[in-house]
Amino acid sequence: MIPWSQLDTAQVPGGGQLRLMQRGTEFSIMAGSIELMNSRLSGSEKALATIACDRLRGRPKPRMLIGGLGMGFTLRAALAELGLDASVIVAELVPAVVAWGRGPMAEIFGECLADPRVTIREEDVSGVIRAGRATFDAILLDVDNGPGGLTRKANDRLYDIAGLTLARAALRPGGMLAVWSSGADAQFTQRLRKTGFGVEEVRVRANGKRGGARHVIWIASNPEARPGGPTAGS
Repeated sequence: MIPWSQLDTAQVPGGGQLRLMQRGTEFSIMAGSIELMNSRLSGSEKALATIACDRLRGRPKPRMLIGGLGMGFTLRAALAELGLDASVIVAELVPAVVAWGRGPMAEIFGECLADPRVTIREEDVSGVIRAGRATFDAILLDVDNGPGGLTRKANDRLYDIAGLTLARAALRPGGMLAVWSSGADAQFTQRLRKTGFGVEEVRVRANGKRGGARHVIWIASNPEARPGGPTAGS
């Protein structure tokens, strides 16, 4: 069997380290001894985008925010579903992850980073959310390993009541927050409902086929504005 080789490491702001590993044509991003993602297992990351895009159909000039670039699977799947009038912001905290997508993993990423609909922002997605107000039709979060912080404790603030309230404020009426997780989290589901979201849990396979690990995607919908109520941008 071909052994794994370490291509690069990257410090995570606030603590922690990521490692980019390669074995033949297979890549892995590790946080310590824990594998965050693998180039062979992309089914649930793609599903995060396709499920969200399916609910965006018919919305003119949709604006999407993706938190976490990873190996680009969510971004590529979103671009394949969205029209030419869409715009996608990708917030990636670790600049090296973007560099890996343009360097050793360029074949996996294809042309998605150069797509004119895409803007890459090398910053914490929480700051982008905080700065937005009725800005996005969809916010997709694939940050850390889900609502439970693993690589960075500060990621927890995305998923607490205050963070979810900010996310809802950044959505347009009828928009959605879609969250990827490696597993179920009943307390997070309750927090979404307490924040005023309509919640649907979707379970998907990591490899997109039968068998293998089962991941969870929350689709949290922001209710449409009531007649005579405030509208986006008002």
